[in-house]
Amino acid sequence: MNTPTDVSSYVRVLKLASTPSWEEFSQVAKIAGIGILLVGFIGFFMFVVMSFIPGGPGVPDRTATLLLG
Repeated sequence: MNTPTDVSSYVRVLKLASTPSWEEFSQVAKIAGIGILLVGFIGFFMFVVMSFIPGGPGVPDRTATLLLG
């Protein structure tokens, strides 16, 4: 590992980097938000489907009763 070369390459990258414009930031934020909501809805849908299966989440069974007393 050559530390001076590594540091100079890091400095070069930081000099080239710039802050995004408001339009670019807004677009990235919207896409990320949609992705987070999509994953949340998929998880919620899976929870609802699994709750109809006997022994699924939200349905107490004997194991939980035995463990919790």
